[in-house]
Amino acid sequence: MNTTPFQSDPPPSRMQRKLVVEVVEARNLLPKDGQGSSSAYVVVDFDAQKKRTSTKFRDLNPIWNEMLDFAVNDPQNMDYDELDIEVYNDKRFGNGGGRKNHFLGRVKIYGSQFSRRGDEGLVYFPLEKKSVFSWIRGEIGLKIYYYDEVADENIASHQQQQQPPQPQPQEADEQYIPPPPQQLQNLPPEKPSFESAQSHSYQEPQQPPVVIVEESPSQEVMQGPSDNHPPRPPSPPHEVHRYPPEVRKMQVGRPPGGDRIRVAAAKRPNGDFSPRVINSKIGGASEATMEKKTTHNPYNLVEPMQYLFVRMVKARGLPPNESAYVKVRTSNHFVRSKPAVNRPGEPTDSPEWNQVFALGHNRTDSAASGATLEISAWDASSESFLGGVCFDLSEVPVRDPPDSPLAPQWYRLEGSAADQNSGRVSGDIQLSVWIGTQVDEAFPEAWSSDAPHVAHTRSKVYQSPKLWYLRVTVLEAQDLHIAPNLPPLTAPEVRVKAQLGFQSARTRRGSMNNHSGSFHWHEDMIFVAGEPLEDCLMLMVEDRTSKEPMVLGHAMIPVSSIEQRIDERFVPSKWHALEGEGGGGGGGGGGGPYCGRISLRLCLEGGYHVLEEAAHVCSDFRPTAKQLWKPPIGVLELGILGARGLLPMKAKNGGKGSTDAYCVAKYGKKWVRTRTITDSFDPRWHEQYTWQVYDPCTVLTVGVFDNWRMFSDVSDDRPDTRIGKIRIRVSTLESNKVYTNSYPLLVLLPSGLKKMGEVEVAVRFACPSLLPDVCAAYGQPLLPRMHYIRPLGVAQQDALRGAATKMVAAWLARAEPPLGPEVVRYMLDADSHSWSMRKSKANWYRIVGVLAWAVGLAKWLDNIRRWRNPVTTVLVHILYLVLVWYPDLVVPTAFLYVVMIGVWYYRFRPKIPAGMDIRLSQAETVDPDELDEEFDTIPSSRRPEVIRARYDRLRILAVRVQTILGDFAAQGERIQALVSWRDPRATKLFITICLVITIVLYVVPAKMVAVALGFYYLRHPMFRDTMPTASLSFFRRLPSLSDRLI
Repeated sequence: MNTTPFQSDPPPSRMQRKLVVEVVEARNLLPKDGQGSSSAYVVVDFDAQKKRTSTKFRDLNPIWNEMLDFAVNDPQNMDYDELDIEVYNDKRFGNGGGRKNHFLGRVKIYGSQFSRRGDEGLVYFPLEKKSVFSWIRGEIGLKIYYYDEVADENIASHQQQQQPPQPQPQEADEQYIPPPPQQLQNLPPEKPSFESAQSHSYQEPQQPPVVIVEESPSQEVMQGPSDNHPPRPPSPPHEVHRYPPEVRKMQVGRPPGGDRIRVAAAKRPNGDFSPRVINSKIGGASEATMEKKTTHNPYNLVEPMQYLFVRMVKARGLPPNESAYVKVRTSNHFVRSKPAVNRPGEPTDSPEWNQVFALGHNRTDSAASGATLEISAWDASSESFLGGVCFDLSEVPVRDPPDSPLAPQWYRLEGSAADQNSGRVSGDIQLSVWIGTQVDEAFPEAWSSDAPHVAHTRSKVYQSPKLWYLRVTVLEAQDLHIAPNLPPLTAPEVRVKAQLGFQSARTRRGSMNNHSGSFHWHEDMIFVAGEPLEDCLMLMVEDRTSKEPMVLGHAMIPVSSIEQRIDERFVPSKWHALEGEGGGGGGGGGGGPYCGRISLRLCLEGGYHVLEEAAHVCSDFRPTAKQLWKPPIGVLELGILGARGLLPMKAKNGGKGSTDAYCVAKYGKKWVRTRTITDSFDPRWHEQYTWQVYDPCTVLTVGVFDNWRMFSDVSDDRPDTRIGKIRIRVSTLESNKVYTNSYPLLVLLPSGLKKMGEVEVAVRFACPSLLPDVCAAYGQPLLPRMHYIRPLGVAQQDALRGAATKMVAAWLARAEPPLGPEVVRYMLDADSHSWSMRKSKANWYRIVGVLAWAVGLAKWLDNIRRWRNPVTTVLVHILYLVLVWYPDLVVPTAFLYVVMIGVWYYRFRPKIPAGMDIRLSQAETVDPDELDEEFDTIPSSRRPEVIRARYDRLRILAVRVQTILGDFAAQGERIQALVSWRDPRATKLFITICLVITIVLYVVPAKMVAVALGFYYLRHPMFRDTMPTASLSFFRRLPSLSDRLI
């Protein structure tokens, strides 16, 4: 039976929830009116409803005692709502006025902290800053509570008359398999019909007017009356979208009837693209509760989901039939097993299934309603009834791991009296029934009720293949049959080509020894080999003297026969015979004419880490050889809770938007995949996985995808569609702390940045704090030892990484269910090094941000030397005198200053692991043409005039870079010109000045010189000339090599 995840029990009719915020008083506010006081007022914002209190004139401890009430549009999801309270100073009562009201502090409170009326109390909240540079102090006293009241009966009766009758659901006797869907362009339809939204909207007797969130840049909320259509529940702006998928399709549409009323929506610092803490049973638990859970339940990061498990084993003594199957039916679910299998040599009346069903179950509701479980056997050919068994769900046992699996038992098949008398019902069936959770070991292989019965929807754990670097050193070749008809004084161009699977490399031109006729190379080639080492290394010696290369001989070497090493020890070389065309493999074991021999040094490098991920998001740095692994330092636990507000990714059943989402997480060599939740925009997985952590400076990657392979056959292998991904750096997680957050899923499309929804995860790094091994890991090299003894080139690493990514994708594609190559490439950031003007700008602004502290220090020193603040300048003079007179204090003072900076910034440390930053990525203001260039293929598929325009733009950018590089080179050449005598007069002057400085420093004490120079630099502007100094003018006149360029 198809179930819609958005259908919920309607709230009680004629009831409406109100939220009351009583602003009592504030204490110790900061004076902001220029007269030593503040005229404060409070602004309260809840669900796009903004109200304010009166202004208290010049009072740093104002008392309001004012009550502000708000309507709660969605009581069921009130825990996810935010209440923003901000305090301002009224500029009308200030000294001289101002352009805006001064900010005095803010408080953000989540709905889970609200109390019911009668349980509230006066709570004082400390005022928080809006930004790093805000200066805030004080606290505010609030009483916050909610209550339910009876709404207007006339409105309720009027809305009840407007509701159309709802069709009664029909229970299908057979499982319905929907036709293959039609793919959308990763975007919701621009203007869908209102009828489709009307047919699936909420049918509640009492709701406020419709609130629709637009996805326009203005971020406005549209509100309009619903006179001719049934009402729908509102969705609070900038929260988790919990409206039905059909309402989501109306995000850019105009609701019929009446005019729109535009209300400004509240914005978070980074809009809807910032991660946020979610209040759930996991994240909101106290530390004591979490410790209690840790000791009793290994699945403590996700909420337990109850399932009714039915294990069908086999049957015996059935009536004559061709192929028996089993139907499992409850009040909410109906599933059908696969056809039975008969073992060879056994009677046909004893079929076997060996199949497990996992049906969503609510034990409380089942016990209250007296629900039953019906299991019946049927003949597939004639659809005749073979017998059945009935269970009372209130008596089904509950199994909690680590209990052993429940043993299956034989049950007598029963039917009507007529069926038993006629002999149509007979035999026994062996099965077991129990109630468990997703922790049960039978759950991953079970046929779930929230997913179709296909392998592409099950949760699985994958392992990446073990990868090695294969180093091939080509040394020498002898006895080659060189063509005799070469032109005079022409040396043959002989090269060696090595090929391993899809990887190939070629050496440079070999140097020929005229006395022996041998060729020498002494060149390394590196390939990626994966276990099991079943491939063969092919080497071909080619004569490329003429236009058409000619193969002089080849050799086939099995990779499994190559020696393995884990350090830099010497590996002896070996001679391998070369065979001609038609020769067999095996390293010259006969079968082909002898064509010479080649000396090779081959080894499988186990001391390297084979990079298949980008270095900045790598999740593992261990070498290939297991002997070099160090013990783990902790355990990373990930609970994949679910997703919210996913956009429709495909269309099926007559154009209805749908999403079949699953989640993939990757850390180290271990990949995990959740089950696929079909036809749901708010899937709930609640699956938990663990990884061993060997290095804290690694990254966990979690991606969400839409399942397409479940609808395609083997011949039509359609790729899964990406919805978005997040990265969590393990080093940013505090030890043994649970982070339960919601991250936006962002995808950059050719049309621009798109938010595809949100994913909710709970993550914990279980590790003893300040463990010596953890602290020692920060002082050890990031990569294994071989990367520093025999380093690989940057271009070589990129090529090897591409080969490793391709091998991992091919390996995981052979699993069941397969993990598609598009999923692996997206998770491994295979295209992270492709050209992008947007990424270039982002990296430039990153450099500017890194150098911002130096620019700020330079501006501060400039303000000091210009006496912008005389008091500060005098204090700097005194500090400078102390440091000059006591130079032993310079280094300790500098380190003390660093310690104070670190302690100061502890207040502003990140509270949650950061997600994708759209501002840092320059994704907000990206140009459409730059996006089109970023998504262009190589070679380009655009028109020639477009490519020419982009090339010209790149040339203009390169001219700027060229000029900057030339300026840097000129400054360095001027420094060299001081003593190079390119300008004799300048060099003489410089040497003379250096001699005078030497004599002065020998005569005058160093402290006096330092004081004189410091005071000269900090002299008052009245003693300073606006023109450049003599030393700077002298340096600018020095010659550079720019005049020698052609």
